[in-house]
Amino acid sequence: MPAEGVRFMRLMVFFDLPVKTREERRAATKFRQFLVNDGYIMVQLSVYSRICRGQDAVQKHLMRLQGNLPSDGCVRSLAITEQQYGRMHIHVGTMKKSEQRGAVQLLLF
Repeated sequence: MPAEGVRFMRLMVFFDLPVKTREERRAATKFRQFLVNDGYIMVQLSVYSRICRGQDAVQKHLMRLQGNLPSDGCVRSLAITEQQYGRMHIHVGTMKKSEQRGAVQLLLF
């Protein structure tokens, strides 16, 4: 597919996981490690995102996410276009360097 026809998407993952017991903390850490190893960057605490090349890649990563969910807690996902992600407002603080390099990542595909 020509580069002009590719629609880059941003897959967002939001989660609240229990961390009261040692086992729960391990499960939460394992889930976060999965996200990082699968190419997600931390947007803020318990919010991660990754760039996907089209809807097929989004579906692939949703299946990978489904296979690595912790047994407890709440995990949500949302796919949006890169253009929609770029319109996000930051009301307090600044964008992290890992977020700023998102456009550079597009060139690596």
